[in-house]
Amino acid sequence: MKLILDILRREPGEKPRLCSIEYETEDGNATVASALFDINAAETSDLNGEPVGEIGWECSCLQKKCGACAMVINGRPRLACDTKLSEFVKKGRVRIEPLRKFPVVRDLIVDRSVMMTALIEMQSFLENDVRPEEPAGKIAYEASRCLQCGCCLEVCPNFYAGGSFKGMAAAMPSAKLIVQMDDLKRGEFYKTYRKAVYEGCGKSLSCRDICPAGIDIEGLLVNSNAAAVFKRRPFRKGKK
Repeated sequence: MKLILDILRREPGEKPRLCSIEYETEDGNATVASALFDINAAETSDLNGEPVGEIGWECSCLQKKCGACAMVINGRPRLACDTKLSEFVKKGRVRIEPLRKFPVVRDLIVDRSVMMTALIEMQSFLENDVRPEEPAGKIAYEASRCLQCGCCLEVCPNFYAGGSFKGMAAAMPSAKLIVQMDDLKRGEFYKTYRKAVYEGCGKSLSCRDICPAGIDIEGLLVNSNAAAVFKRRPFRKGKK
């Protein structure tokens, strides 16, 4: 398998530049992540014969569980560890870019700290341990599968870093809290949720199909809105 990797690179203080590399492998299951590993492990040159050097990117588990390797691949936000190069063999090349909704640190590395800042501002945490019972437990489990990778924010037409709308990356932890908090805490958190999530969400649900974890975003959003906005019991079963 042979194809061209067009990687958008940027050093601090410099303009982005496209680095095109010919990559070949006999592994039919090779991913974008494995290609980046191979390129960084060898003395690779680009199509102009110039040395590539180390390409900056992030990874951790390489098992579609941490979200660290999120990047834009052929125009779509995806996890590098879950994107097989065989998808692009017919076209002969694949374009790899950093996520666009976050400040670029270097090459494919972006600063996603805005997501953590949003959770801190919303106080999206529990003060005590809880054991939610069914069906709240199922809702809490589904929400807890969020990788905080930022792919949903990349495709959201309403989210931008620093805006009042915190996006689905904040809505998922909120969905978990809403079914776990005691009644005294819920009332105050509902106000925060309405301002940070409900009022800014345009319901385009572009996030629904892009989530690499396959989370039932629509079902969780319906449940949270029912509780925080329409004052209904927050244990509605999500759509499947």
